[in-house]
Amino acid sequence: MNYLGLTDLIKRALEEDIGYCDITTMSLVPYDQKGRGLFCAKSPGIVAGIGVSQGVFEYLDADIEFKILINDGAEIKPGDVIATVEGRVQTLLSGERVALNFLQRLSGIASKTRQMVDLVKFNSAQLLDTRKTTPGLRVLEKYAVRVGGARNHRFGLFDGVMIKDNHIQAVGSIAKAVAMARQNVPHTVKIEVEVETMAQLQEALEAGADIIMLDNMDIYEMIEAVNIVKGRALLEASGGINEGNLAEVARTGVDFISMGALTHAVSSLDISFDIIDAD
Repeated sequence: MNYLGLTDLIKRALEEDIGYCDITTMSLVPYDQKGRGLFCAKSPGIVAGIGVSQGVFEYLDADIEFKILINDGAEIKPGDVIATVEGRVQTLLSGERVALNFLQRLSGIASKTRQMVDLVKFNSAQLLDTRKTTPGLRVLEKYAVRVGGARNHRFGLFDGVMIKDNHIQAVGSIAKAVAMARQNVPHTVKIEVEVETMAQLQEALEAGADIIMLDNMDIYEMIEAVNIVKGRALLEASGGINEGNLAEVARTGVDFISMGALTHAVSSLDISFDIIDAD
């Protein structure tokens, strides 16, 4: 992945874990001892973040030899070797936990996302993530969502207008909020409005919202909303969507489905790192 802030992120993660030194490794392993380690899949899933793991070891030691055998986006099964690392054993031991944390977390997100994408692949609705990400890791976690086959919603408060219930409460009405946003943001920025009722849906539509988010509506309300809008705005379903009802939501005819669970309720994929040779 191409992310200019990756080195700083890796640096912070290593500082958090190693501190001033890896006291166990320093007391047991000679500086010049060399070894080789393997990243091995313990569970089936989708790889994401192997390049980040490579960056962890290369930050600790520029002479490390990291060989990627399975790239991001590929399916893995138990026993598959994802990558090998050769170099000083001190480096292998000091970097393994941080490298695994990134790889397991991002692969878990990509794997869960792929499962959800497969549930809607025969419908036109596109699956989106949300801003419910781990603080400091949003760029990486949203990257993992893309690896899994879904799309990203806005990255933050800076790259899209999302008028929610509290904004409407502060301004006074949906119509006023949309008009103010239209006047104050560049013409290239789309305006999305969150609605909870059909009356709000109609108001957002008449106000000229580009995207209307149907917040926690049931299936029948979503179908009604699709029939009302008739393509005059994009519709996004959000809230209360899970693996059990995702396919049904996709069949309502909405354009997008956003799921916070893609990032905030995901288990890390089981991947191990084992040193197999130590000279």
